[in-house]
Amino acid sequence: MAQYVNPKALYEQIIASKQRGSLTPGALEMLDKMVREISKIFKYKMEEDREDCMAFAMEDVVKYWDRFDPTKSNNAFAFYTQMIKNGYAKGWRRLYPIKSSLKVSISKE
Repeated sequence: MAQYVNPKALYEQIIASKQRGSLTPGALEMLDKMVREISKIFKYKMEEDREDCMAFAMEDVVKYWDRFDPTKSNNAFAFYTQMIKNGYAKGWRRLYPIKSSLKVSISKE
């Protein structure tokens, strides 16, 4: 498990946030820490790219934080980790879109 965020504490903060209807300061701080730590596993051409991707990831977390369903799972850490990784991928695709000439089409024609 990651040492930068306690999964049980994150779960408790998310439950409190759901009851409140908005992210608690504790939950926001933990999610921000997750975004910053997860950014370290990716490599970027420039530091500005890292910052841009972090912004995309944080935007997704703030926008979709309430999608976690505690009746389906109690592992909020894994849920938000995947959400953050998807946010990084979204940011990378926006910064460096694949050009249509590089796409490969598989067809029988």
